[in-house]
Amino acid sequence: MFEHHKEPLLNRKEFISRLLRHLGFGSMILSLSLGIGTAGYHILGKLRCIDAFLNASMILTGMGPVNQLETDGGKLFAAFYALFSGVAFLTFVGVLFAPIYHRFLHRFHLSMEDEDDKAE
Repeated sequence: MFEHHKEPLLNRKEFISRLLRHLGFGSMILSLSLGIGTAGYHILGKLRCIDAFLNASMILTGMGPVNQLETDGGKLFAAFYALFSGVAFLTFVGVLFAPIYHRFLHRFHLSMEDEDDKAE
């Protein structure tokens, strides 16, 4: 009924290249998220740059805040940044592991097709 086109697995060099591209894209997501957090904590939370960076890093990775915020703007920013960070970090992890998961499924699919071919 449906004709399947067997695509071979990428060779190791091409797979590593794909992993590196995904790592680069994921790193851009992480860097942008960290930059937003650092700027927000610095400007709205009135924290020194190093403290703002520390808080942004800790929130982004799910560890929790370090410094007590005194301004209402800083507290609102921290609340929204925490919500954003959960999505951003999960996106980073998904982008990073997508090629590995895809390769696993592709290999599994090819082995299933090989078994079907042998059964016919």
